[in-house]
Amino acid sequence: MKLKKLMWIVWPAFLVAGLLEMLVFSMFDPQDLHWFGQPAGLSRQGIYTIAFFVFWGVTMLSSTLTTLLALSASELNQREPSQGDRPGA
Repeated sequence: MKLKKLMWIVWPAFLVAGLLEMLVFSMFDPQDLHWFGQPAGLSRQGIYTIAFFVFWGVTMLSSTLTTLLALSASELNQREPSQGDRPGA
């Protein structure tokens, strides 16, 4: 079950990172990027790679937060709900 939940996070994030990569670099040339006023100093392929992993990491964080927000209180606390935990009880 944990592997299934992990794939709920990793796979959509991978797809969105790929889309972001295409979108960003269809508008910007990696050789025109500057870091603190200096040229990046990396090849185009290096910038593409680093950007992809940054995009993937950020979108994995987003998917993780969505997955956590979808958990009920008992799932989050990893215990069975008692009679007093239910709303209206």
